Amino acid sequence: MRKKELKLVITFHTTADAIAFEKVCKAQNVEGRLIPVPRAITAGCGLAWCAGLGCKEAIKEVLQKAGIDEEALHECMV
Repeated sequence: MRKKELKLVITFHTTADAIAFEKVCKAQNVEGRLIPVPRAITAGCGLAWCAGLGCKEAIKEVLQKAGIDEEALHECMV
């Protein structure tokens, strides 16, 4: 079991958005991974992107360039 740490969690409106974001991030070597949405957060779909807090600006830029709308950006223990 992983030790819980404070992470940046990005939620999406749809599963398609989450998977599209994962594809873009892998192509651009952006840190992070898809995870199930943590219980502390409610979201439109069941997937979220989890990354280190230091990646926030890079992730916002990737979202904007890819034309993917996130539902919300959260900082929570994951």
